[in-house]
Amino acid sequence: MTIENLTINKSFGGWHKQYSHHSTTLNCKMQFAIYLPPQASNGNKIPVLYWLSGLTCTDENFMQKSGALRIAAELGIAIVAPDTSPRGAEVADDEGYDLGQGASFYVNATQAPWNRHYQMYDYVVQELPKLIESTFPVSAKRAIAGHSMGGHGALTIAMLNPQRYSSVSAFSPISNPMNCPWGQRTFSAYLGKDKASWRNYDASALMQQATQFVPAKVDQGASDDFMIEQLKPEMLSAAAQVSGYPLDLTLHDGYDHSYYFISSFIEDHLRFHAEHFNK
Repeated sequence: MTIENLTINKSFGGWHKQYSHHSTTLNCKMQFAIYLPPQASNGNKIPVLYWLSGLTCTDENFMQKSGALRIAAELGIAIVAPDTSPRGAEVADDEGYDLGQGASFYVNATQAPWNRHYQMYDYVVQELPKLIESTFPVSAKRAIAGHSMGGHGALTIAMLNPQRYSSVSAFSPISNPMNCPWGQRTFSAYLGKDKASWRNYDASALMQQATQFVPAKVDQGASDDFMIEQLKPEMLSAAAQVSGYPLDLTLHDGYDHSYYFISSFIEDHLRFHAEHFNK
C-alpha cells in the first residue's frame, strides 16, 4: 500500500509524522498521524496506542493539544491518530456537526448513502493496524483510547475485540448512545431503524453482557455540559457492576469536555496502558 508523507516534526527526541493513503475499506483518501518515540529508532518494535478523536476533530487535535508526546517518549509508546471519518467531495455528508464527515461514530454503516464510505469500524480494527504494522517499527501489542465520540469508539471496539487490545481508556465517552440524542440521530442514519443492530455499538450494552474483559479506564469531568444528556457515565458504571467488568471510572470535580481536561490526565492514561503492555 502506498502512503504519502505530508508533514514531519521532531518532538521529545521522536518524530511526529502525518500521512495520507487510499483506503480500500472507506473508498477514499484518508489521513492519519503517528508519533514514533526515540525507542523506535533503536531497532526494537514498540507497542502502539490507537487514539480516536471526537466530533469536529481530525488527526491533528490530540497530537497538538493533549500533551501526550512527552510521556509517550518516556514510555516508548507509539501513538496513531486516524481522522474521525472518511472525507472528500464524493463522501456523503450532512449540515450538522454530529452526522456525516467528521462524525463517523466508528461504526460500519449499513444504510445508503452512508454505507459506501462509512466503514470506520473495519478501518480502525483491520486496515489501519495492518498498514501501521507493515510500515513502521511497531509490534502487535495494541491499546486503544479516545475522547467523547472517540471514547465511545474505543470502548466498543475493545470489547468486541478483546484479543486485539491489552487495555482501553476513554475521556468523557458517549457511554450509552442508544439512549442519547447524538447516538439516536447517527445510529438511525447509519444503521437504520432496527435498534437491535445498535447494541454492538453501545458501550453500556456491551459491557453489561461482557464475558471477556479488557481492562478499562474512564475519566469524566463533573462540569462537562454534555454529561447528563449525551454522555451518561452512570450507565457505564451500572453495566460494569452487572458483569463484573474491570472498569476504573473516575469523576473529576470542575473539569469540562475540553482538551484542558484531557491534558490534565493524559499521563495517567498512558501509564495505565504501559502497565498492561508490560504484563
